[in-house]
Amino acid sequence: MKITVIGLALLLTAGAAAAQAPVQDRTSREQAIQSGQQRAGRAYSNMQQAQYEAKLAEQDFLNAQEAQLAAQKRAEEMKQQLDGAKKALDAARQKEAQARKAYDDALTEVDQARQRPPGK
Repeated sequence: MKITVIGLALLLTAGAAAAQAPVQDRTSREQAIQSGQQRAGRAYSNMQQAQYEAKLAEQDFLNAQEAQLAAQKRAEEMKQQLDGAKKALDAARQKEAQARKAYDDALTEVDQARQRPPGK
């Protein structure tokens, strides 16, 4: 009977030890699941933040692109205005040169008329 009691005690001890192993496995499994879910949650939040920042960067790019096109168009308009002003300047200078020549020619005629002897 003593052997039976000892055997029964050993059996119960072994059974209890075996029963504790799955509980420990279950606890570490649940901890691993919980830890993985937390990492997945943080990763998802990071992904959403990155998507938001990418949308902001894309909008900034589109705004800059639109501004660059508007500036380019404005530069072309300014170039046309500059070209028109240059043509007007060239025409005004040419007209001034013609007027100066006409003035010089008139002064020359006056000088020549003064140098002639008085009419008889």
